[in-house]
Amino acid sequence: MTKEPQAPRLIAENRKARFDYFIEERHEAGMSLEGWEVKAMRAGRAQLKEAYVYLRGGEAFLIGAHLSPLPTASTHVQPDPVRTRKLLLRRSELQGLIGAVERRGYTLVPLELYWKNGRAKLQLGLAKGKKQHDKRAVEKDRDWQRDRARLLRRGA
Repeated sequence: MTKEPQAPRLIAENRKARFDYFIEERHEAGMSLEGWEVKAMRAGRAQLKEAYVYLRGGEAFLIGAHLSPLPTASTHVQPDPVRTRKLLLRRSELQGLIGAVERRGYTLVPLELYWKNGRAKLQLGLAKGKKQHDKRAVEKDRDWQRDRARLLRRGA
């Protein structure tokens, strides 16, 4: 009897990233976590709103992600909700990301935090920043699509 892989369960999502950036590529990374952080994530106490990914010394780090510790977390550990967490990526993936960020002016943005086969995973987006006029154009297009759907429903 083989165990089937489960569908990923979402823990936290960074919706602001899709508003502020054009996401060109997506990558999946594991994270180096402490026990209290895993418990907090299982309780859904994670937030990616202010988080970003920093590349330093050939490694990737998640900075600014907020994991609120549970009041029942262990007493011998001093939990730091916004500590820097190391991201676990293959060396070839990491080299490609470093090249894109340093040479082509991309940035790495955390998009989603989710469970996959019992492990916490972070979806990273290789992104370019949107200008203000780009954001307005996207909003205008979304409004037009909504109005068009409304007109089609009324006419049918």
